[in-house]
Formats: sequence, C-alpha cells, structure tokens
Amino acid sequence: MDENVKKEIEAVEAELAGFIKEKTEAEARVRAFRDKEDVKGGVTFHEEIFKAQQDKLRLDVEIQFRKNKINRLKMPG
Repeated sequence: MDENVKKEIEAVEAELAGFIKEKTEAEARVRAFRDKEDVKGGVTFHEEIFKAQQDKLRLDVEIQFRKNKINRLKMPG
C-alpha cells in the first residue's frame, strides 16, 4: 500500500473518531433532555430533542461515508 494512501487512511480514521465522539454526545443530549422533560408539568424540550436527533442522523451519514472511504482506500488496485 502506498505511503500516501496510508496517510489518507489515518486522516480519515481521525475524522471518523471525531464524528463517533460527536454522535455519542448528541445521543447524550437527547437522553438528558428527555430526562428533564415533565410533560404533565408543561416542561418539554421537543425542539432541542429534534435538533439533537437530526444532528445524530447527520453524524450517522458522516460516519458511514468515512467508513466507506476507508474501505475504498484499502481496496487493491
């Protein structure tokens, strides 16, 4: 495997790790907002939960994109 390809794989793996960390944080935000909610008391965080879930979905796509890119780079030829 070419040295440039190895360096590119390392860079993409670093990006991937960052996106995985961000996704974990987004999931934690969703849980935190849901725990704080008191629907009967009128305390809801639907907008915040929705935004965090959207962020999580975006990060899922970014993660999959990076995984696919790594796989393509590792392919021979």
